[in-house]
Amino acid sequence: MALHAAEIEAEEHHEPRSPYQVLRMLPRDATPAQQDSAIQAWFKPKKIRYSQRPDTLHIPGHGPARNLMEVDIPQYYRKNFFSNDTVFYTEQDNARFGIAGDPVPYSVRGDNLITAMLLFCFIIIVVSIARSHRFLLQQLKNFFYTPNLNNNNISETSSELRFQLFVALLSCLLMAITAYQYTTHYVSGTFIFDSESQLIAIFFGVFLGYMLLKTCIYELANFAFFDPSQNRLWQKTELLIIAAEGVLLFPIVLLMVYYDFSLQTSLYYLGFILFLTKTLTFYKCWSIFFKQNDGFLQSFLYFCTLEIVPVLSLAGGLLVLIDLLKLIF
Repeated sequence: MALHAAEIEAEEHHEPRSPYQVLRMLPRDATPAQQDSAIQAWFKPKKIRYSQRPDTLHIPGHGPARNLMEVDIPQYYRKNFFSNDTVFYTEQDNARFGIAGDPVPYSVRGDNLITAMLLFCFIIIVVSIARSHRFLLQQLKNFFYTPNLNNNNISETSSELRFQLFVALLSCLLMAITAYQYTTHYVSGTFIFDSESQLIAIFFGVFLGYMLLKTCIYELANFAFFDPSQNRLWQKTELLIIAAEGVLLFPIVLLMVYYDFSLQTSLYYLGFILFLTKTLTFYKCWSIFFKQNDGFLQSFLYFCTLEIVPVLSLAGGLLVLIDLLKLIF
């Protein structure tokens, strides 16, 4: 202890030569700012002057080393023991050892865009049904009654009409997701696209075009053969059936995508919904257009021409489209 105290006393009477000695001169409770100020007070930065003399350090008996950046340098100057080692040169690609893992396959549940769209659709459906439940109940109540063409008191507001159009678009999206699930499970899992979401977008465009084309054909046929009052009532009925189809499809698609519900059972359910909606469509065609004239045969021909034939054409067109888009090895 006496020797240590003597060293401290010597440091206090002589100029310190290192920051350590400066810090030893300060009291123990000195703050970092005080320590920094003391070091700056004792040590002043000086300008660095590099030596301009040539480097003569080399192996005795050999000349000075050559600069590797020279163009005319012989090749043996560049080669050494590590010349072929890829780890030594950071600018070269380093070989990876092991086996590359399989990429995670695409799934609709992992697609953030589809998930956000379905969540948005769910919120819109819940809010719209909560606000328009009286109108929907009135339409369902009057659905099976004989329509009064001269006094049609069911009038939609703009929000209710937008809701039905929105659910019609939702039906196209749900059918597109179902078609994608069926295609990847039963037909093929590889396609000519880089992203599987593009296939869902194509299916959505196909179903949307199918509904628009079928609506235009209905409008042309009804304009040629029936009264404007019948056409207006049919437009409301068709939009209601399409909206009901979208609402009924929504739960089963969510179960199929996010809860691994059986695809075969889902297809049975979708077939039942399709059969139900087509039966209701046939009933409304007969009650609106042909009941007054007792034209059951005409209504059957009308229904087959404007409903069954387009559905079969859509199914055949989808099969051809899938065959063209799938990747054949």
